[in-house]
Amino acid sequence: MTIGCATGTGTVEVGTGPLAPHDVVAVARGGARVRLSDDALAAIGRGRAVVERLAVAEDPYYGVSTGFGALATRHIPADRRAALQLSLIRSHAAGSGPEVEREVVRALMLLRLSTLATGHTGVRPETALAYAGLLNHGLTPVVHEFGSLGCSGDLAPLAHCALALIGEGRVRDPSGRLRDTAPALAEIGSTPVTLAEKEGLALINGTDGMLGMLVLAGHDLLGLLQVADVAAAMSVEALLGTDRVFAEDLQTMRPHPGQARSAANVRALLDGSQIVASHRGPDCTRVQDAYSLRCAPQVHGAARDTLDHTELVAGRELASVIDNPVVAPDGRVASNGNFHGAPLGYALDFLAVPVADVASMSERRTDRMLDAGRSSGLPPFLAADPGVDSGYMIAQYTQAGIVSELKRLAAPASVDSIPSSAMQEDHVSMGWSAGRKLRRGIDGLARVLAVELLTSARALDLRAPLSPAPRTRAVRDLLRTRVPGPGPDRHLAPEIDAVLELVRSGAVARAAGPLA
Repeated sequence: MTIGCATGTGTVEVGTGPLAPHDVVAVARGGARVRLSDDALAAIGRGRAVVERLAVAEDPYYGVSTGFGALATRHIPADRRAALQLSLIRSHAAGSGPEVEREVVRALMLLRLSTLATGHTGVRPETALAYAGLLNHGLTPVVHEFGSLGCSGDLAPLAHCALALIGEGRVRDPSGRLRDTAPALAEIGSTPVTLAEKEGLALINGTDGMLGMLVLAGHDLLGLLQVADVAAAMSVEALLGTDRVFAEDLQTMRPHPGQARSAANVRALLDGSQIVASHRGPDCTRVQDAYSLRCAPQVHGAARDTLDHTELVAGRELASVIDNPVVAPDGRVASNGNFHGAPLGYALDFLAVPVADVASMSERRTDRMLDAGRSSGLPPFLAADPGVDSGYMIAQYTQAGIVSELKRLAAPASVDSIPSSAMQEDHVSMGWSAGRKLRRGIDGLARVLAVELLTSARALDLRAPLSPAPRTRAVRDLLRTRVPGPGPDRHLAPEIDAVLELVRSGAVARAAGPLA
């Protein structure tokens, strides 16, 4: 799912500080390269020196000279530690199911590289550089849908990425072709990495998949909430609704910032509408519009406020060092629980709720435009010859089916902990599952909004000779470059897909003009 992200080139510098969300999008979707900064390479070297000192110590250190998880009590002799790291990656690369999208894998790899760059994980500089090389050569490890419990981090997905680093498993090349990893590495002049102490654990013990999905979802949802305001404004016009309820003085009586932004968008979008002006006078008998029209800023605004909160969570996580054990600033290697995905799991689950609700409100506006008893004079189902033609009747069915699915996807994953690792990991976040269902939810929301736009554009055509507002007219005209206006029934699925592409590309929001 991509909302308004153009592909391109460029380089993102990965240093000891946090990446910005737009950096994640640029690498995940835009094909940007990465470069480890000089300060990052120096920090990595300092962290590695700590691990190498502990590797020769007599006392056991978790992740350096012991087993993992429930096997952490076993001391591993020096001549078996390379085998320990190799076994860790092979055994943990145990995912199953469909392949995860390329953009998610690239996002989680970038975020793991960002943690390596802090110098707190104990990997060698050459290992971090090899990891960056996978991204820069467009080799994307095959990661599977199932395998992560979101604690300790996204173990299985990250293990599949680490498997590529050691020359095993399968990757997709830049053209998308499925390849065995070893020959793909040979073609780019890279050799498999032989992992040293602590490196296997450092490569897999992070929340990077959950965080990557949260950052991408935040980017997409911001664009879709702008489209939701556009669709709502067009539907208000099409249904001869009033713009009075969106007045700034009424909105400020309930000072939620998201509501203010959404209402400002709707006011701007309806400014100059002949259709709205035609029934604004004293002869208008309509007192109140339906909630799906009148309360759009309240619902869309609450979604924006939820998004703002989750972006705060994502920002904190981008500034975090997630590994266990971690090389602390004072030089000790310390066990911790920062890998637990609860902060991200909650945020991903939170977003699924407004995604479902914004879609639900959109479907209600669409249904109103198709019902001759509630549409203020529009023909049944906006059909050219009702009875012979069915118009957009079944397009609303499609919306309804998606909305029903989105309601199921809004049920939280993060409350469904299940114990693992012989009860060592007895409470897990399920944040990866929350991220996977949120991605499906965002895709569904885009489809629901596309149907509302398609419907409201036809309804505005049927209000001629009255003209829509300049900004809603621009959106209607954009749709007309891909979808013809009112007429006899046509194959509707390609028209829905055409509008969906305009939504996903950001073209609808651009046509509408500046939006908050």
